[in-house]
Amino acid sequence: MDAGRELAVVLVSGGMDSAVVAALVCRDHEPAFLHLDYGQRTKERERRSFEAIADHFGVRRRLVARIEPLGAVGGSSLTDSSLPLPGVKGGASSVPDTYVPFRNTHLLSTAVSWGEVLGATRIYYGAVEEDSSGYPDCRETYVAAFNELIRRGTRPETHLKVFAPLIHLTKAEIVREGMRLGAPFHLTWSCYSESEVACGECESCLLRLRGFREAGLEDPIPYRRRP
Repeated sequence: MDAGRELAVVLVSGGMDSAVVAALVCRDHEPAFLHLDYGQRTKERERRSFEAIADHFGVRRRLVARIEPLGAVGGSSLTDSSLPLPGVKGGASSVPDTYVPFRNTHLLSTAVSWGEVLGATRIYYGAVEEDSSGYPDCRETYVAAFNELIRRGTRPETHLKVFAPLIHLTKAEIVREGMRLGAPFHLTWSCYSESEVACGECESCLLRLRGFREAGLEDPIPYRRRP
């Protein structure tokens, strides 16, 4: 560990937002990259992107962990192949069916456990509230509540805090920030359904493509369809 920099655990899904957060953390802190397999449809493709991003930044301290319950309980079109994609908002709920029930709590809890072992002081994840799918665990109030949970549920000498530096940015602003930081967008993957050529139709692809379009830039990954 670099004695002059704080150690930070970064949740790196392999997607666009997490790559920008990774670039930010690697600039300012000593990084430890964490990737979670929770039974998502494109888990192998996301794992490849995670490893490629970690290699790009030269991160040696990395961990890939599995969260079995999320795939087993279902309830999300990301983990249950019997549910159709793309996940669109519908019915009585404002939350799309791509929402994985309480997912970020599982992910962040794993990050806290690893962070305590490593002696880290910060945890970063790429939550976006302003211009996203509307997941409840990507809101500023959720981050504040989780930090209170860390304070009450860890050792007194543990000083961990969760940060979500992109939470109030639009997708276009995230693209511009990523370009400024040198984030490797060409290594990332966001598609919910495909693993070789992005579909260009699922909610994640549409949000990503809109972000690049509004930023006036070309998305470097391949798409089957670019609306």
